[in-house]
Amino acid sequence: MGSDLWVFEKKARDMGHRIIAGIDEAGRGPLAGPVVSAAVILPEGVDLPGIDDSKRLTPARRNRLYDRLYAVAGAIGIGVVDTAEIDRVNILQATLRSMVMAVANLHPRPNHLLIDGIFTIASDLSQEAIKKGDSLSISIAAASVVAKVTRDRIMAQVDTLFPEYGFGRHKGYPTKNHRAAIIRHGCSPIHRRTFKGVREVVKAGDICSIGNNNSEKRANGSPRNF
Repeated sequence: MGSDLWVFEKKARDMGHRIIAGIDEAGRGPLAGPVVSAAVILPEGVDLPGIDDSKRLTPARRNRLYDRLYAVAGAIGIGVVDTAEIDRVNILQATLRSMVMAVANLHPRPNHLLIDGIFTIASDLSQEAIKKGDSLSISIAAASVVAKVTRDRIMAQVDTLFPEYGFGRHKGYPTKNHRAAIIRHGCSPIHRRTFKGVREVVKAGDICSIGNNNSEKRANGSPRNF
């Protein structure tokens, strides 16, 4: 990351904003599972050694930073949008909705948002979209870590319901093994039916429903569709 990770936070404070939240998501690219966003408010000047875009960190380091963030953050909000909504509205809109949910779950309410990417969200709050913000802003980097660890843990739970797909390893991303599992077993209730690599299976007659022969027994009683 850059040498001054607080540059965007400092600029916002110079504009009069005092409660600043960084926002990032995890799970836009997978073929299965939810998209998860996190919003994080950091105390000014808090020490977070090793913070970076979550994709650059090892799982062990992400987990340590996750615990550290929950210990020191002023507030953390999470937003989760499941596969049914992703298929209904598309992944971009689902991601933006998960960000709105994450901000709504922050207490106290922020007065300025720093958002990873090129899109702002549907909110009356002051906000700035920052391309590659997870490597430029400490607040966004913190949100990146929280979103990634939260989603990885959801997918680890899903793996216990549908172990044949290997969700605990690839987290729903389109790896060679995951694509092969979809072809072999059909799609599960948490696969994204509109995504390339899944929709072809749907067209072939697998409706990805809870009644799917491959997943019916494990899906019964599942708490949610993720």
